[in-house]
Amino acid sequence: MKQADTSLINALQNAKRVVIKIGSALLLDGITGHINRDWLYGLAADIDALRGRGVDVVIVSSGAIGLGRARLGLRGDELSLEQKQACAAAGQAQLTQSYEDVLSPLGHVTAQTLMTLPDTEDRRRWLNGRRTLKTLLALGAVPVVNENDTVSTDEIRYGDNDRLAARVAQMCGADMLLLLSDIDGLYTADPRRDKFAVHIPVIDAITPQIEAMGGSENPDAGVGTGGMATKIAAARIAVAAGCHVVVTRGDVARPISALETGGRSSWFTAHIDPFTARKQWIVGSLNHPGTILVDAGAAQALKTGKSLLPAGVTEISGQFTKGDPVSIVGPDGHKLAYGLTAYDSEDAKRIAGMKSQDIIATLGYSAGAALIHADDLALL
Repeated sequence: MKQADTSLINALQNAKRVVIKIGSALLLDGITGHINRDWLYGLAADIDALRGRGVDVVIVSSGAIGLGRARLGLRGDELSLEQKQACAAAGQAQLTQSYEDVLSPLGHVTAQTLMTLPDTEDRRRWLNGRRTLKTLLALGAVPVVNENDTVSTDEIRYGDNDRLAARVAQMCGADMLLLLSDIDGLYTADPRRDKFAVHIPVIDAITPQIEAMGGSENPDAGVGTGGMATKIAAARIAVAAGCHVVVTRGDVARPISALETGGRSSWFTAHIDPFTARKQWIVGSLNHPGTILVDAGAAQALKTGKSLLPAGVTEISGQFTKGDPVSIVGPDGHKLAYGLTAYDSEDAKRIAGMKSQDIIATLGYSAGAALIHADDLALL
């Protein structure tokens, strides 16, 4: 059986951007429903250590429903959908404040970020979310992301935040996703029911056999709703985006430190980096509803990794909306790149050939100085 070697531990220690997913069962006391403060202080120390070596950190945290349930005094195993949404509303502020309480004394600013499934599936909203996360990280903040359960029902009914964490990792270009769990990784069978189950340290490909090992949702979870199946589904999303995924035990005092010092885990390995994966995704878009022609200066700037500014645009054809993939053609008629546009076709035509500082005066708003940002460009 392949073992997790030092190169994978080094990948974590050399990571530039890490997403940490925290489930309700780790964050909340199973009896009282309150925050497990001692555990959270340990996690905060780990996050502080990551930030101390220059790592961007994004937290994806469950727990709002459980906290709200305790605050509202709801008892019993089953809650209606409306009750769950009410609990999310009552618990979300306390959830965010709990992270602020442990990270602020260490000098870190937290930022609440609520998302729904369409925010991570719709291209325009995905781009807006990406820009917000990237700006927060550039400013040194630690975003705390949760599903907006008050208005979204999909995550409440069908899963926990594993898939959301994978989408967030994809969105912000993370190179590492840590899924802190109540189990130390993937086994050939459920080790709670099969004493012959074998732990799998490294998964280089998510095959049907690997998916079968995930089983179904965790029937024994007292607070959370996800199981290994949701983690494998999340891993499929993240590794395709160039992000390694690690499943490890979170119910220890310093879970990330424990992982870095050899704690047992399962690694789903990515075979490309996030930058390459994103460019491949842009190039692989099947539909390109618009074409942007650029002058020689803009063509040269694109080849050196610069953004496409309106000043370098000579003609725009087609109908497209913000976030759509478009073709970029040079003055010689050859296709140079594909990119995701920051403006729809009508507004793009209005600012074509203009200097970036004239965008607001022309449109009454600005979605950025670039018609297509360098991060959203893939040269051919």
